[in-house]
Amino acid sequence: MPTFTSYDGTELAYHLIGDGEPLVCIPGGPMQASAYLGDLGGLPRQLVMLDLRGTGDSAVPADPTSYRCDRQVTDVEALRNHLDLDQIDLLAHSAGTNLAALYVAKHPNRVRRYAAISPSSFAVGIPITAEMRLETARQRAGEPWFDDAYAALEHITSGNFADNLWPAIRPLSHGRWDAAAQALEAATPSQQNEEAAAIYASALTPDETRPALATFANPVLVLAGRTDVGTPPAFATQYADLFPNATLTIQPASGHFPWMDDPAAFAAAVGDFFSPVRPAAHHGPGRQ
Repeated sequence: MPTFTSYDGTELAYHLIGDGEPLVCIPGGPMQASAYLGDLGGLPRQLVMLDLRGTGDSAVPADPTSYRCDRQVTDVEALRNHLDLDQIDLLAHSAGTNLAALYVAKHPNRVRRYAAISPSSFAVGIPITAEMRLETARQRAGEPWFDDAYAALEHITSGNFADNLWPAIRPLSHGRWDAAAQALEAATPSQQNEEAAAIYASALTPDETRPALATFANPVLVLAGRTDVGTPPAFATQYADLFPNATLTIQPASGHFPWMDDPAAFAAAVGDFFSPVRPAAHHGPGRQ
C-alpha cells in the first residue's frame, strides 16, 4: 500500500487498482474510506484510490480542523506531486465532488479532465428541492419497500431528521435493493469517520467556487443515476451547466452508485470520457 506525506506531516494512503494511465479517485461519504468504490465497474485505467485523512489506511491528523474540505485541497495537490504528474485526470463521487470542485477551482491548470459522479450540491450552492427528491423517488413506486421509503423521505424533506427515518430510505440510493446494495450500506458505518464528516463541509464558499468553475474550459463529465434521490437528474443538469465544456449522462435504472447498478454502462461512459483521444471541445453542456 503506497503512502505519501501531506503538507502538515500527515501520512496519507492510496490504493492502486488496474493498469494503464492513472486516474485519481476521490471518495464520498463524506469522509468514507475509498474501499466502497471497488474497481468502479472495471474502468480501463489505473485507479489511484485516495483514502482521505482519517479514513481507511490514512493517518488521523493532529489538527481536526484539517478535515475541512477546503484544507484537503492541499492533500490532493500533494498526491499529484507525489505521483509526479503535471496534470491529473480526476474522478470524484458524491461528497467527494465538493473537494474535487474546490481543487478544480484552485488548480485548474492541474486538471486535464474531471468526472463528477453523483455530485453533491454543497460546494456549489445549488439547492436540491424536496420536490426534486420526491419526484425522483416516485419512479420506484411498485417496489416492495417503496411505501415505507417514500413516507420516510417525505418526513426528511420536510425537515424531520429523526434517526429512525434514515434506514427506510436506503433502497432509494440504489437501482436494485439487492444483497450487494445491502452489503454496501451495512459496511458504511465502519468505513466512515463521523468526526471528520461533521467538519468536512464547514467552510465552503459557493459564491466563489461557481465563478471559478465557469472558467474551467477542459472536458467535464457529470454522470448521475436516473433514480437517485441524492443527486436528482434535475440537479445534475444544473451542476453540468456550471461548466463551459461539460457532458451530462443520466444512467438509466441506476441510483447513487451507478457502477454497481450497471457496471458495463458506467465503464463504457466513463472509460470513453477518459480515453486518450477526445473529440474536439464544444461549448455548453452536452445532453445524453
